[in-house]
Amino acid sequence: MSDLFTTMKDTVKKGNPTIVFPEGTDERVLVAANRLAQDGILKPIVIGGEEAVKDKASTLDVELHSDLQIIDPASYSEMNALVESFVERRKGKATAEQAQEILLDVNYFGTMLVHTGKADGLVSGAAHSTGDTVRPALQIIKTKEGIKKTSGAFVMVKGDQKYVFADCAINIAPDSNDLAEIAVSGAETAKMFGIDPKVAMLSFSTKGSAVSPETEKVMEATRIAKEKAPDLVIDGEFQFDAAFVPEVAKKKAPESPLEGQANVFVFPGLEAGNIGYKMVQRLGGFEAVGPVLQGLNKPVNDLSRGCSEEDVYKLALITAMQSL
Repeated sequence: MSDLFTTMKDTVKKGNPTIVFPEGTDERVLVAANRLAQDGILKPIVIGGEEAVKDKASTLDVELHSDLQIIDPASYSEMNALVESFVERRKGKATAEQAQEILLDVNYFGTMLVHTGKADGLVSGAAHSTGDTVRPALQIIKTKEGIKKTSGAFVMVKGDQKYVFADCAINIAPDSNDLAEIAVSGAETAKMFGIDPKVAMLSFSTKGSAVSPETEKVMEATRIAKEKAPDLVIDGEFQFDAAFVPEVAKKKAPESPLEGQANVFVFPGLEAGNIGYKMVQRLGGFEAVGPVLQGLNKPVNDLSRGCSEEDVYKLALITAMQSL
């Protein structure tokens, strides 16, 4: 495990948060959650029938740690209170009868545990789509004040190099306001990973070298982001080389405070972001940590359905860090 995660483990241990895993009978999830309990890093809650979870553990020859809690929504003793809280949160969009049915869904149930303070964060997605994980979070936990949309960032790690790429997972065609939100949230994500954020708003143009609706969108996003977070080091619009290579920056943007040392990169659209992070991962040999969902009131993070046990373990660590 990289130095990044070793440091993260030490920090999380001190807070000892509770993280809920709705997919308690998934092999990767159950083994990772149990490891986290064994390592004394956090207190896991796995969702599922108690017998089914214990049978799965037995099949895997896993001895469940005493700090691992199993909760079955069908027999949860505080379900009535959870239903009442859900109805209140949805503000007339669900009756008590509907809520009772909805909360049998493991992702809705797990998200309500976070909302009501029974857990500090949630990790799902090993056996569910991104929509299945994110939808309950948007409906129940909701975005922070001033943030209209959640976004997905990856932390790209290689040795002691760390960069934040966003949005690479959620918003297909962000407008200027969306990009500004992504930039401010991306800077917060960077700080969580020990990065002093220097934010570059990326484009195919540097400081007006090309003019089009696409470049003007990024220019406007930069202006809005600076208004939202005047203390941030943020600039745009930039081609990647002008944001990252000091020698190029001196030629293309000599007045920029970034000075070719950007470490948080905001992509103009999901196509560019998703392609960009995967190229850096596969061609550059970087580890892509995430996606980390940004902008929510409490941490909820989404696994890939092709994830490994190690991916679950690491994303749980990240989620725990966000909760501290």
